[in-house]
Amino acid sequence: MEKAKISGIQLFAIMFIFELGTALVVNYGTDAGKDAWLSTLLAMSGGVALFFIFYFLFRQYPNLLLTGYIREIFGKYLGWIIGLVYCNHFLYICGRNVREFGDLLLSSTLPETPLVVINLTLVLVMCYVIHLGMEVIGRTSEVFIVILFIFGILGNFFILVSGDVNFDQIRPFLEHGWKPILTTSFPHLLVFPFGEMIAFTMLLPYLNRPKLAKRVWLTAVISSGVVISWTVLLNTAVLGTDVMHRSVFPTLKAVGKVHLLEFIERLDAIVVFTLLITVFFKASIYLYAAVIGLADLFKLKTYHQILLPMGVIVTFLSLTMASSFSEQGEEGVFNHYLSITLLVVIPLLMLLVSLIRQHFKERLS
Repeated sequence: MEKAKISGIQLFAIMFIFELGTALVVNYGTDAGKDAWLSTLLAMSGGVALFFIFYFLFRQYPNLLLTGYIREIFGKYLGWIIGLVYCNHFLYICGRNVREFGDLLLSSTLPETPLVVINLTLVLVMCYVIHLGMEVIGRTSEVFIVILFIFGILGNFFILVSGDVNFDQIRPFLEHGWKPILTTSFPHLLVFPFGEMIAFTMLLPYLNRPKLAKRVWLTAVISSGVVISWTVLLNTAVLGTDVMHRSVFPTLKAVGKVHLLEFIERLDAIVVFTLLITVFFKASIYLYAAVIGLADLFKLKTYHQILLPMGVIVTFLSLTMASSFSEQGEEGVFNHYLSITLLVVIPLLMLLVSLIRQHFKERLS
């Protein structure tokens, strides 16, 4: 494990940006219709529940990565295999995030640029920052979270004063009852993005004050959940549920409708820069989690020797996982069920096994 330490503020910045990720831009929670914003808040509450599972395991094994305490809980061999599955999953989701960013750029600003150029450039920058270490990622996040807040304030201000917002489009409340809200929240929205916070079980040992982990994690989950919920609500108020459901990138379409004072327009650049920041950090954390996990499993002295090969694999995955964004969404159905297993079921099993072991230790002592 790298000898690095990050502060609570840096960890919050990384977590907050990570949670926003692509959820700010892609078609999110639209199966719940006008109540998609409420589905997001319910999923956020599930994310808080998942946190307590991850936090319990962290308190039990404060100096171990996820790949380390999986072997402690499930045994040397089975735990090693499950840890390898997690590392592969991190690489795969990293590739999906890179692909989603590439597709957005192609559809919005760089239609003539080859996808391989966009994806490879992003991955090379990610590899460079990860090579510099966790402390550099932490310090960089402190700068970019400020830029992200500025973009968010500007984007929301221009949309709200543009005259395109019609809050009647989010009424009536609970139009189709609670069923579509609950089925959308659990497990789909719970897994993405709140369950994905399991990647930070690979980073918590770097926190310089471990006692801050609980406060930082909960604050990041709740604040990012509120931001995503508000974004979904605002997009629905601007576009309506029908357009929301059909749009691949509804936030881009909502911001693109802004035309003020005959010269304030083409604000979709704000969305593109926002996604660049959030995807860069999210994909970087996934790639970092994968390489330090693999280094731990294979007992490597440093993760640097496998960083570039893993970057090549991520680039390859991002280009070959689907021929189009819609096909990628269909291909993601299988990954959805795998994610439920890795992000919800296995952590619950780890919690159960740890509690049983703790109970028997107390009885024997």
